[in-house]
Amino acid sequence: MGDSFTAKNKKTERLVFFLSLGASAFWGIGKVMDVYQFAAVGAVYELLWLPFLTLLVGLPLVSFVFWAKEKFKLSSLYLYATLICAATLIGMIASG
Repeated sequence: MGDSFTAKNKKTERLVFFLSLGASAFWGIGKVMDVYQFAAVGAVYELLWLPFLTLLVGLPLVSFVFWAKEKFKLSSLYLYATLICAATLIGMIASG
């Protein structure tokens, strides 16, 4: 039973980490590139901004809870997911 739980936990850990990377990349691409240059890309961006904003706000909370369950291991991907989302949120607020 321990191996199954560990494998499931690692999958969740990777999922949260890659979702945080994706949400941060989405925001970064929107700041660096003109997503409205092409109408279709702009429309997709407009449709997806709210779900990605929700991810950026919710993922640090979720990953912090999971990181606490792992007894705050420094090698945990939950820590890095929290840091990525927090840095992205600070960047969003600072850039106005």
